[in-house]
Amino acid sequence: MQDQVSQLAFVTIAAVMEQAYFSMQVIWARRKYKISPPNTTGHPRFDRIFRAQLNCSEYFPLFLSALWVAGIFFHQGFAALCGLLYLYARYKYFHGYAESALGRLGPMYISSSFLWLLIGFSLLGLLDFFLHSYCSVSIRTSISWILL
Repeated sequence: MQDQVSQLAFVTIAAVMEQAYFSMQVIWARRKYKISPPNTTGHPRFDRIFRAQLNCSEYFPLFLSALWVAGIFFHQGFAALCGLLYLYARYKYFHGYAESALGRLGPMYISSSFLWLLIGFSLLGLLDFFLHSYCSVSIRTSISWILL
C-alpha cells in the first residue's frame, strides 16, 4: 500500500515543512520588528509576512484534502506533480507578498490554478469511482491517454 501513496506522502511532508517555514518567518519578523504576541500589526513588512502566512494556512486544509482525493481516486503522480507546483507557487506567493501586496498576485493566480486542477481531478476521480461501482461505466478508459 505504501507505494500507492508514497508520492502523496512526500508532497504532504513537503507542505508541512513549508508551513513550518512560513511560521518561522513570522516569528523572525516579530523579533526583528519587536512585535510581541498577541499583537498582529505593526511594521508594514511584518503585517505582510503575517498576512501571507495566515493566507497560506487558510488554504492548507483545502490543498491537503484535494491532493489526497485526487491522488487516490484519479492519479497519484499527477496529483503529486500538481501538489509540488502548488507548493512552489505558494512559496513565491509568500515571498512576493512579503515584499509588496501586489507581489502576491501572480503566484496567487498560479497556485489557485493548481488547487482548482486538484479539485477538478478529485471530482472526476470520485465520479469515475461511483459510475464504475454502481453503473459499470468507466471514465478512466475514455481518458486513459492522460494517465500514461
